[in-house]
Amino acid sequence: MLPLLRLAADGREHPFREVVEKLADEFALSDAERSELLPSGTAHVFGNRVGWARTYLKQAGLLEAPKRGVLRISAEGKALLARSPARIDNTVLNQYESFRAFRARGKEDEGADTVAAAPIAEQTPEDAMALAYHRVRKELEAELLEQVKGASPAFFERLVVDLLVAMGYGGSRQDAGRAIGKSGDGGIDGMIKEDRLGLDVIYIQAKRWEGAVGRPEIQKFAGALQGQRASKGVFITTSGYTREAIDYANFIATKIILVDGESLATLMVDHNVAVTKIGTYELKRIDTDYFEGE
Repeated sequence: MLPLLRLAADGREHPFREVVEKLADEFALSDAERSELLPSGTAHVFGNRVGWARTYLKQAGLLEAPKRGVLRISAEGKALLARSPARIDNTVLNQYESFRAFRARGKEDEGADTVAAAPIAEQTPEDAMALAYHRVRKELEAELLEQVKGASPAFFERLVVDLLVAMGYGGSRQDAGRAIGKSGDGGIDGMIKEDRLGLDVIYIQAKRWEGAVGRPEIQKFAGALQGQRASKGVFITTSGYTREAIDYANFIATKIILVDGESLATLMVDHNVAVTKIGTYELKRIDTDYFEGE
């Protein structure tokens, strides 16, 4: 918030988009950091944070909005900068009655500001929600993987079928079910259509594994693919892969995708396999286009 207020210290009107770009330059953000999106995919992280900084400063009366999409420093903002603050956070803003009223309107209870571990002054509401979602998601994936590891081989086979069909492979579940587990050719557990028309075939190796899968297992699978004149394969395991196995899969001409336990759990959650929704929360923002031409 302090860099934003300093940028506006000249007293001129600043378009918000210009402010975001100037602050990104000031922080020397990389292209990747500038283009990073929130988990919802609806807004850029940095622009979102600048937007919340603007909102907080406006609610404290330190910034003004002379017209839509434009900000300007207020007399109160100039007075604060004259005191040369080391930083501006919610502790500083709480000295302003208008900001305290704003915060009071947004609180449901006294614990509303401690949703996540980091201080609320360092988070936007989207940050707090994203962190909470990330925690719930990782806990779910870890628990899901433990369930998969304890399942029978037959159940794991059905799980692979359900996942691949949910991802759009295999045509129908019946077709995929007939294909998986029927090959028995060396390192191949089965095959599945890449698309509903069956224009190409993907060969599958699906194994519950305790230790990391090594290069010999991937070599065996690659050899089996060559025996079938196949160019694509997926190796799915509940554990992980050694560095040698990963390097080998990346080096050979045959395209082999390695799916480890963590990736398997992530894909299952992404495609709603063995999980169910318990709630949906919609995040909304103002549609500025609606106010065009007012």
